[in-house]
Amino acid sequence: MSNERKPKLVVDLEPAVIEHLTFQDYSSKPTIDGVVMLPMRKFRQLEGSLMEYMRLAGGKLEAMPEFEVRQISIANPAPGRVNAFHLHPKKVQDEIWCVTAGELLVWLVDVRQGSPSGGVRYSCVLSGEAPSMLLIPTGVAHGFRAGKNGATMVYAMNSQFDPSDPNEGRLPWDYFGAELWAEDRG
Repeated sequence: MSNERKPKLVVDLEPAVIEHLTFQDYSSKPTIDGVVMLPMRKFRQLEGSLMEYMRLAGGKLEAMPEFEVRQISIANPAPGRVNAFHLHPKKVQDEIWCVTAGELLVWLVDVRQGSPSGGVRYSCVLSGEAPSMLLIPTGVAHGFRAGKNGATMVYAMNSQFDPSDPNEGRLPWDYFGAELWAEDRG
């Protein structure tokens, strides 16, 4: 919500209401260099639905040929679960997230030194109702809050998980501000 631009009102309102009245900002959000959001098609019929997650050619995505799939995993975060910021600093690990059921509020923050979009914060909602693939490049801190019914997330990585040398560095849940994970009551 933004208080910066208050339009001229055509109706008289109580002063206390005017003081607290805000208007949503619909301007374009800043983007993070290398982050890609691709809407996907979900085919719905009476007997159910079908959605292609990835089409591969030689281990590479047709939609993003620079991304070589090395591992695909599934996560089922519980309702309201906050899996706050983490990143992969030891080796290149780009990820592509897709929610197939439920929803996630996703926050990304560019913490790459010298990046043209350094410091930019970006949020989006990934939903099984309107699926999208979200490419998260190495060096972009990322986390999510699951919706009221939880979520099912399928994600691909261009690096394989190695439990003897994990590549997941975590930041405190509120490192970029506790308000990012607050429930929207607006």
